[in-house]
Amino acid sequence: MDDALKALMAAKTIAVVGLDSRVDRPAYRIASYLQRAGYRIIPVHRGQFPADEVLGERAYRGLRDIPGPVDLVDVFVRPEFTDPIIDDAIAIGAKAVWLQLGIRNQAGIERARAAGLIATHNRCTMVEHREQVQRRATEAS
Repeated sequence: MDDALKALMAAKTIAVVGLDSRVDRPAYRIASYLQRAGYRIIPVHRGQFPADEVLGERAYRGLRDIPGPVDLVDVFVRPEFTDPIIDDAIAIGAKAVWLQLGIRNQAGIERARAAGLIATHNRCTMVEHREQVQRRATEAS
């Protein structure tokens, strides 16, 4: 298991950047899955589709507005918008930053790692979590 997967499996609180109330969006579907898996989800909407609450949790406009600690920042925005999010993840002391499948920013990932965060890109938290849970179930049987 690599460091990014270890960070995901150890996380308790996941800030989901790009999560809003549109139920047909990948961010909503994946955040809902993670919430059902036991994670506390903190929605961070990007302003285009603001909501006070998503999935029963208070939504915030940015990572720096979240009052408590965040273990992992799960990012669902286009690559050209990820640099300030990575900078905010570093600033709030998140343990990890995860750019979702199809989202790449090598320079940003390297910057996050240099700041001490575990960082990955072009990977899906739901897919990786589900595979890890299935692997553990297979090993236990």
